[in-house]
Amino acid sequence: MDPLTLGMLAILAVLIFFMFRNGQKRKRDQEALQSKVAPGAEVMTNFGLFGTILTMDEDDNKVALEVAPGTVLTVHRQTIARVIDDVDAAPVDDHGIVDESTSSTDPLVASEPVIDVRTDAEKQADAEKKSDN
Repeated sequence: MDPLTLGMLAILAVLIFFMFRNGQKRKRDQEALQSKVAPGAEVMTNFGLFGTILTMDEDDNKVALEVAPGTVLTVHRQTIARVIDDVDAAPVDDHGIVDESTSSTDPLVASEPVIDVRTDAEKQADAEKKSDN
């Protein structure tokens, strides 16, 4: 066998190894998520809906999700993307701005845009406060 063929086979073997490894990791993550999904848990769906699980139907894979007091939606169990822990919540200041210095490094949280709705005077006052400290 020539070196080029050996190199291509080695690269193919490495790619296959990483494919299986990623598949196993994804399966472990999904099992960990499903073990946390239980009535009373606060969750986020794949489409960004937050709510609390009221009931779960294992046979039909349906979850009753309360999104507001008295508003219950039925969603498929696989749409649950993650369980919201108290640690996941990013601290927010008086103006509703996320404090990025203490926020989670979770890609779902870090990639969300933060819109600053303060007036220019409020922004300038905050900047002066920070410079005084």
